[in-house]
Amino acid sequence: MSRVCQLTGKKANNAYAVSHSHRRNKKLQEVNLQTKRIWWEEGKRWVKLRISTKAIKTLEKKGLAAMAKEAGINLNKF
Repeated sequence: MSRVCQLTGKKANNAYAVSHSHRRNKKLQEVNLQTKRIWWEEGKRWVKLRISTKAIKTLEKKGLAAMAKEAGINLNKF
């Protein structure tokens, strides 16, 4: 499974690790993903998602149904 947030679609970023002498090496900045069980009120059940920590904070503000609708995902599959 690729490291992509299921709600926001966030994924890894290509970057450079720059030393003091300004030598640059390519590195990959991975997303901070967490597996989380979230209560889905409309479905009256728990949904297990692999989401970023930024999405967890947004989820507390907006709610699961609103974020799933924005992302265009069907929560019945999870």
